[in-house]
Amino acid sequence: QVQLEESGGGSVQAGGSLRLSCVASGYTYSSISMAWFRQAPGKEREGVAFIYTSSGYTEYHASVKSRFTLSQDTAKNTVYLQMNSLKPEDTARYYCAAGRWYIVGWSNPGSFPYWGQGTQVTVSS
Repeated sequence: QVQLEESGGGSVQAGGSLRLSCVASGYTYSSISMAWFRQAPGKEREGVAFIYTSSGYTEYHASVKSRFTLSQDTAKNTVYLQMNSLKPEDTARYYCAAGRWYIVGWSNPGSFPYWGQGTQVTVSS
């Protein structure tokens, strides 16, 4: 059983930064895919960023590619999402997701069997 725990959300003004963390436990960390999704009220859950932990390969949604950065600390089984130049449209609940091995089609929420509870990010103008 995989457990994911997110932290680091909060409220910031536009242009500010936040760093989200996701700690994974319950399986071999080095052989999983992890991703961050977000969901705003009334909108579908959207894939934001993806990492394959064994290689460090990352992908990003086009809307965040120049502003958000994924990193990982393998010793702590933790993935970080550094979010810079935040915009009001980034406001959403952010969820960490995980699945075994390399996941093709990571932007589809249905590709991931394991989810955290989410952390709220609010960006004011």
